[in-house]
Amino acid sequence: MDYNRVQNILMNKEKVDIFYDERPVWIQGVNENIAKVGFVDNFEEKDVYINDLYERNLYN
Repeated sequence: MDYNRVQNILMNKEKVDIFYDERPVWIQGVNENIAKVGFVDNFEEKDVYINDLYERNLYN
């Protein structure tokens, strides 16, 4: 994933399944190439590189 795609998702409130290390996450914020994410399966938060995030489309 790249910075422009993350911004597009955040600005449009688009419903996208985003993953980090095979775990579903939601993006809390972005600072240059680092995203603060929260894990859907618990209360853990982590700063990760945007390039390490990926998405799955439910329709594919």
